[in-house]
Amino acid sequence: MAEFRILRGSQAKVYSAEGAVTVYDAAQAVGLISREVLAAKVNGEVVALSYPLGDGMTAELLTFAEPEGARVFRHTASHILAQAVKRLFPEARLTIGPAIDDGFYYDFDSEVSFTPEVLTQLEAEMKKIVKENLRIERFELPREEAIALMREAGEPYKVELIEALPEDAVISFYRQGEFTDLCAGPHLFSTGAVKAFKLTSCTGAYWRGDSKNKMLQRVYGTAFPSKDELNAHLTALEEARKRDHNKIGRDLEYFTTVDVIGQGLPILLPKGAKVIQLLQRFVEDEEARRGYLLTKTPYMAKRELYKISGHWDHYLDGMFVLGDPDDETKECFALRPMTCPFQYQVFLNRKRSYRDLPMRLGETSTLFRNEESGEMHGLIRLRQFTISEGHLILRPEQREEEFRGCLDLAKYVLDTVGLLENCTFRFSQWDPANPKNKYEGTPEQWEEAQSLMAKILDDLDVKYTVGIDEAAFYGPKLDIQYKNVFGKEDTIVTIQIDLLLAKQFGMEYTDSDNTQKTPYIIHRTSLGCYERTLAYMLETFAGALPTWLAPNQVTVLPLNDAFADYASGVVDRLAAMGVRAELDASNETLGYRIRRAKLEKTPYILVIGENEMTNGTLTVNDRKHEKPYTMSADEFLAALREEIDSRRR
Repeated sequence: MAEFRILRGSQAKVYSAEGAVTVYDAAQAVGLISREVLAAKVNGEVVALSYPLGDGMTAELLTFAEPEGARVFRHTASHILAQAVKRLFPEARLTIGPAIDDGFYYDFDSEVSFTPEVLTQLEAEMKKIVKENLRIERFELPREEAIALMREAGEPYKVELIEALPEDAVISFYRQGEFTDLCAGPHLFSTGAVKAFKLTSCTGAYWRGDSKNKMLQRVYGTAFPSKDELNAHLTALEEARKRDHNKIGRDLEYFTTVDVIGQGLPILLPKGAKVIQLLQRFVEDEEARRGYLLTKTPYMAKRELYKISGHWDHYLDGMFVLGDPDDETKECFALRPMTCPFQYQVFLNRKRSYRDLPMRLGETSTLFRNEESGEMHGLIRLRQFTISEGHLILRPEQREEEFRGCLDLAKYVLDTVGLLENCTFRFSQWDPANPKNKYEGTPEQWEEAQSLMAKILDDLDVKYTVGIDEAAFYGPKLDIQYKNVFGKEDTIVTIQIDLLLAKQFGMEYTDSDNTQKTPYIIHRTSLGCYERTLAYMLETFAGALPTWLAPNQVTVLPLNDAFADYASGVVDRLAAMGVRAELDASNETLGYRIRRAKLEKTPYILVIGENEMTNGTLTVNDRKHEKPYTMSADEFLAALREEIDSRRR
């Protein structure tokens, strides 16, 4: 049992198996709380269980069921890992070890390679530390004493972290047995509370995420209050690995990567290229139906264009530069990381009137971003990718209607491809205290833009979370978020309100009163990155893409050579209807050919024999039925055509 002392005048909400109980003015009582309680939220801030409550303070106890409680639990597990590393490999240097969505990690600078065998040794040592049930204690030190403590311990990375803290920062440490770590916390009351954990992998990671710094070893793990919960999670993780697009996409030959080409630069094989082509045609046709004008702009531009847009000042590290960016005497180009400054030139091509607005410009854009090598992941995080990019140039009174249209388009497209139901929405805002001076514009302009977007989102009844410091440098945005099978979240679609760049580019229109006005701009995507969308679809459907998007929709199998010509005629008939069909008249047995087509996730497999040729029927194997069935060729073709045309999932 863990003690949680409640002082006079305070209030505590205690969560337990019996429900929530609120206790007032409990000066005489010591709350005996079960081990399920991991931490407390005092005056809105998550703290450790040992946090002293003063008069008038309120406390809410957190269990593993609450996200904050799970983070405290797993953060403690990361310290147990670090303690185990220092016991077994004292020369290892500590860096950082946070909790993440479904586990934790800790980065180490060590000459020892953390192989699977070493991870097994570390797990065994962690179990010893848990069994020792070491009390976890928090203490604070002045800056110089804190630096001296870490220098004496031989922890240069911790010294660097302390030196980077603001002058008024509280510098705290957590001690468990012989192990002490610089940490803001909070943590559990003792190591004995962490009963079930598993170290899952080790990867490389640059110190502070900068490729100019040393490569560290990042050990990942996860932790749960019980072995049953841990085992359930590991089972789900194994299932996720089976659905990982990096495995499915390569096994089914949708894409490949080649070392001599480079990370983040995949080769789309014929299947993957076909799906991307189908998605692009679908999006471009839908955008045209909604009044978008198609543009095609260059892949690169001189630095002067990016200086006007602000990308040169705010995004240079993320761009591929051709030439010397510091030599103003020579031309310098950069591959485009986004299309907006290019598409603005369409508006600027001639004088514009209010009658020209809204102007909806869309483009299937190939973009280039200089991502860190450690960030690359299959088709999800790339250095070259294709995106359904667009910009709407409009009058002030058109903002809400056009934003609604952008959101409706994105939701329609995501729903059609089968991803919308697993999406979440994030209102990404600026951080006025951002130390990197990330943003253009004045606080008043940002307040106007964010107030406008908040009103629009509330009017549209969009349920969203807020992401501080997630805005673009020129304006707030609505990010539609999606998680891959491992729980890693990325933005799949974004809609942004921009109050700044039109003025920087000198964009004006003549209003109805014959005055010159600066338009508003909405940046948006319909489907976002096509490669990322393909990755998510492969994971969502476990490789069995909807029929309308399947690279091969029908495989036709003649029973033997006697029926090959007739089967070939069926393939020709399907092709004439616009159906993607293949003939498999190879010498393998029928059973083997059926299994092969099923492993390739083919939606429909047709078998042609004597009865089918004589009666004009087809024996159909599909993904919806366990057993084959027979129907007339005309009925099958009509049903197939309807399924494809309706884009049914």
